Amino acid sequence: MDISDAQRDVRTVFVGGFAGQLVSSAVWFLSAALATWHSRRAAIEALVFGGVFIFPLTQLLLRLMGRPYALPKGHPMNALGMQVAFTVPFTLPVVGAATLHNQNWFYPAVMVVVGAHYMPFIFQYGMWQFGILAASMIGAGVAIGMYLPSAFSLGGWLTAILLLFFAFVGRSVALREHRSPT
Repeated sequence: MDISDAQRDVRTVFVGGFAGQLVSSAVWFLSAALATWHSRRAAIEALVFGGVFIFPLTQLLLRLMGRPYALPKGHPMNALGMQVAFTVPFTLPVVGAATLHNQNWFYPAVMVVVGAHYMPFIFQYGMWQFGILAASMIGAGVAIGMYLPSAFSLGGWLTAILLLFFAFVGRSVALREHRSPT
């Protein structure tokens, strides 16, 4: 299979990342709301434990949309998807260390980790737009951590908004490609 065909399959099945970004955005919005109106602990738990369910909820949303929910068995991008998915849980100890040092660094640290996890999506989806999302999350995470170190929930709200926006950017790319003649 040609790489561009494999990337097109990923864009088509996952609608340019729409479902995943939408689910991720909802988890971040929930966490940010808890940070703002309830407690930091609840916010942290919501993002960490909610993050575990992002992929299964993405598959559920795709099914509810009447779409395929996964690439076919043996697809060349399946292995990359699995590797990319595990970068976040494997780097959570770094987030934990940052948070133990300064609890206000929780969201900025997760923003950097999750933003970096989006870098391979540029290749997997064949979409440069994931580079903009990654750079936005990493840059904002670093800036908030360095220049607004006392703002706890800001990173949560900003990331929720970025993910929501990029859900529709990815959807637009996938639908435009689907409508255009090949």
